[in-house]
Amino acid sequence: MQKYADYIQQIEIDSLWSGRRHIKWDLDEHVNILSGTNGQGKSTIINKVVKGLAAGGEFPSHLLKGVHLKVFPAEARWIRFDVIRSFDRPLMNLDTLAKMDMSLATELDWQLFQLQRKYLDYQVNIGNRIIEVLQSGDPNAAEKAQQISAPKKRFQDLIDELFADTGKTIVRTANEIFFSQIGETLVPYQLSSGEKQMLVILLTVLIQDNKHYVMFMDEPEVSLHVEWQKRLIDMVMEMNPNVQIILTTHSPAVIMNGWLDYVTEVSDITDCF
Repeated sequence: MQKYADYIQQIEIDSLWSGRRHIKWDLDEHVNILSGTNGQGKSTIINKVVKGLAAGGEFPSHLLKGVHLKVFPAEARWIRFDVIRSFDRPLMNLDTLAKMDMSLATELDWQLFQLQRKYLDYQVNIGNRIIEVLQSGDPNAAEKAQQISAPKKRFQDLIDELFADTGKTIVRTANEIFFSQIGETLVPYQLSSGEKQMLVILLTVLIQDNKHYVMFMDEPEVSLHVEWQKRLIDMVMEMNPNVQIILTTHSPAVIMNGWLDYVTEVSDITDCF
């Protein structure tokens, strides 16, 4: 049976660039915010860790050379993780997607397309669990079934709340994600960049189904309204209290709701040779 880590305790990188900078970052179990001026290496630190993890396989053999992670529990050999990027860049393989009859134009569109598939799997999973509970004969079955479906309802409520200013509401009777706006039905690819970004973040958290995992976010605030930036960490933690957030940011708004003590400056974790 695969043993997954609850969270990353420490990131150590032997040399960030050309053997000149040694990184050692002790992490909080839940929230970690990396700050610094442009060019100091915030994104590079995230990218080096993610690139190794994305290679797949048993931890830590697949990590990049010179990248070391300490995890809890120490004997864990796998890490669940997701990555949220900031920029809604055009997709490079538009010709391929056109042949597949997909109206996707940007990287956020592609992420949403993939998340839709995972969202369907998530719904099947919780549906099966609800059926199992209701058929169990447990006198508290109805209450337990509501608890199982509560995260999905909270996700839908949050999205409706966030998109209220533009009159968009999520269609709750559909298996896939659609929106209603003034009598019209919209697909996620018709949202603004900021709306897509928020949908990607909250949907990513939802489908992890309250499991322990690590969410890397590289400047996630770029497309977000300042009020959404202020609420970002709180919403992610509400959706899944077991998540560990590791994010880079330039925005003071992201830390306004009591997260200042969770900020680490790149210079504070760097030794120059």
